[in-house]
Amino acid sequence: MAGSTSQKPGVLMLGIVHHAKAEFEKLSEVADVVITGRFDAELVSHLPSSIKFISHNGAGYDQIDIQPCTDKKISVSNTPKAVDAATANTAIFLILGALRRAWIPQLALREGKWRGESPLGRDPHTLTLGVLGMGGIGTATAKRAAALGFKLQYHNRKPVDGLDRQFASNEVPKYVGFEELLQSSDVISVHLPLGPATQGLIGKKELSSMKDGVIIVNTARGAIIDEEALAESLESGKVWSVGLDVFEQEPKINPKLISHPGAVLLPHIGTATIDTQKEMEILVIDNVKSAITQGKFLTLVPEQKPLLAKV
Repeated sequence: MAGSTSQKPGVLMLGIVHHAKAEFEKLSEVADVVITGRFDAELVSHLPSSIKFISHNGAGYDQIDIQPCTDKKISVSNTPKAVDAATANTAIFLILGALRRAWIPQLALREGKWRGESPLGRDPHTLTLGVLGMGGIGTATAKRAAALGFKLQYHNRKPVDGLDRQFASNEVPKYVGFEELLQSSDVISVHLPLGPATQGLIGKKELSSMKDGVIIVNTARGAIIDEEALAESLESGKVWSVGLDVFEQEPKINPKLISHPGAVLLPHIGTATIDTQKEMEILVIDNVKSAITQGKFLTLVPEQKPLLAKV
């Protein structure tokens, strides 16, 4: 902090603590805190060598350019697990809403038309759910979907160990290849981080390979799916319905999605509960304390673990 004579370490915060205020106030016992948006490569390049840690409030961290941080030996943390339940609940909400094309009867009701011309929906126990990305959120979503009767399959960078211990013997998700998941799933729920390898992962080609009448749900990052291609597939009937909490260019949304009755849309509120927000903020604060007192984060981002785990 400019003009400070304190011997405490300095902490630069981007954003405001809204819920874990008592815990945040205690942070001042071990550090001087300056509250000030995105850690891109340019900003990172100007950071002094004294900056060793960036503690991010969110499971996704595409707001931070990780490689430049790693090059400067700056550790970055995120908030995994704290967001799993709330985001998985949102995914299930959207899956069920998309199965019933719930926006159509809801709009009819609000317009005084009772059910209007509501189409018949689909039941989970007759369908296969493909989970794309079986991390904490994907696994939490699969557990909830199993209770609804879905047949489960998933694709991940590699098969996940120990799923047989987390699911009943007749509910264990089956590992399949990316193409097979696209081609054989009735419902696809996206739970991937956004990065160079996943940006635009699902485009026209991938959408065309899916089942006719597929349902797509995304609570991860909008840019994983080509939004224009998705809207066109929805209009053509290739995609029967979508449930989206994230969009390619937030807060802008493709007008075709907004106007389509088969689109169940939320404004990126997957973690917007008091309980989850507080848990996230507490983990951020705990990460800062750990960095200062132990010299390492509690939840280092995966890309840095092989290189900076001992920093």
